[in-house]
Amino acid sequence: MTILVTGATGNVGRNVVRQLADRGHDVRALTRSPRPGMFPAGIQVCEGDLTRPETMREALTDVTALFLFPVAATAEEVVGMARTAGVQRIVVLSSGAVTTGFDTDFHLPVERAAEASGLEWTHVRPGEFAMNKLALWGPSIRAERVVRDPLPDAAWFPVHEQDIADVAVLALTEDGHAGQAYTLNGPELLTRRRQVELIAQALGEEIRFEVVTPQQAREIYLAQGGFAAENADFLLGFEDYGGDESDPAEIEAFDPSSLGPMPTAEAVTGRPARTFAQWAGDHAADFR
Repeated sequence: MTILVTGATGNVGRNVVRQLADRGHDVRALTRSPRPGMFPAGIQVCEGDLTRPETMREALTDVTALFLFPVAATAEEVVGMARTAGVQRIVVLSSGAVTTGFDTDFHLPVERAAEASGLEWTHVRPGEFAMNKLALWGPSIRAERVVRDPLPDAAWFPVHEQDIADVAVLALTEDGHAGQAYTLNGPELLTRRRQVELIAQALGEEIRFEVVTPQQAREIYLAQGGFAAENADFLLGFEDYGGDESDPAEIEAFDPSSLGPMPTAEAVTGRPARTFAQWAGDHAADFR
């Protein structure tokens, strides 16, 4: 069985590739810009771009299972090509925002394309990635041992990327997951201040939390570039999930504890979901 992993260099995709290879599966990794040493020996690396489905024909040859990174604009075409190529199973990297009804434009169309294909499908719907904190806070922690954020008491259930990959790998390689949509969160409701404390504990150094206004945080993120700049307005509450204008105060007003226990990877893997403290320890070197 050959498994094609799209988004293979992403936070989840690279862990899916590694796990599949470690388990002895025939893995094919799709990337737009392959280069020597990008993946361990034995993994076939293919050049291709989900935004240009015609570039994926060779990568799909003899593939039986597909891990599909979400690109809504081309999802129907990509899934159609997969079906024609003989793919039998598709696992979609989706979002918990589909579960809550906030996402109707980004991940939902990819889910629907998989469901309409007639193939086996499973949706993996993670909530907030713990890795986002490395992208947002990493530069200031490395440079100054400080986090600047407007909402120290805002809280959520950040999920370890490895838990997401664990569920995806099971869905790709085992029976019994077809037709399932797995919403995944971390096991603990944590304020941002507490998340910073846990990163500090993993580093063995103090990290100062400096409260700034949402406008100041937006300027910081825009100057930082990359993920922070691309997602500043949404993450800080200036835009809602659909891109419409919103009030940053709504984030502070929302009480996630009212939601009760949130689903985690344990329901699928049978193992306790990884904590944020574990995640911080796994990535301590990235914050140094």
